[in-house]
This record gives sequence, C-alpha cells and structure tokens, in this order.
Amino acid sequence: GAQSPLEFKLIGNYPNPFNPSTTIRFSLPAAGSAELVIYNMAGQKVRELVAGRLEAGMHSVVWDGRDQNGRPASSGAYISRLKMEGKVESRRMALVK
Repeated sequence: GAQSPLEFKLIGNYPNPFNPSTTIRFSLPAAGSAELVIYNMAGQKVRELVAGRLEAGMHSVVWDGRDQNGRPASSGAYISRLKMEGKVESRRMALVK
C-alpha cells in the first residue's frame, strides 16, 4: 500500500522508565530546523540533544541520562520537547535508579 505521509510527532522513548539511557523517537514531515531538548519538571534545560537541520522521516536519538555538563541526571520525571517551525510536542519520561 501507499505509505502514509509522515507527521510532526514525538513518538516517545523506550525504555521508559529507563536507566541509564533511553532512545527517543520522532518523525518529521519535511526537512528543516528542529530541536529536541530534555527539561526537568522545574522547566530547566537539562540537555540539548538535537539543534539544527534534519531530513524528513523517522529519527531516533539516544539520551544517555546525562546533563549538559556530562553529569548523570538524578532520578525523577523529565520532559522531552520536540520543536520545529512553531510546532511543539512534549512527552514525559522517568529516570529510575
């Protein structure tokens, strides 16, 4: 059958809960500038995983559970936020140690 058109979608992460790392999957309908950032529940940026131009299609990015400074993030809930051209999707995930 015909392939359904891709949509802007943050599919989520696997495994979830995770320790020490997790793979975040998302799809983009077109090439363009996108960013994928991990935030803590206080809204502070923990780690920027993607910032720049990506091709259309399915993508998967590994978060190794570390912050921008390379330190292991503490246990708890985090938000992965995908942004592209004014569109935003967020998903919750849990780091359990």
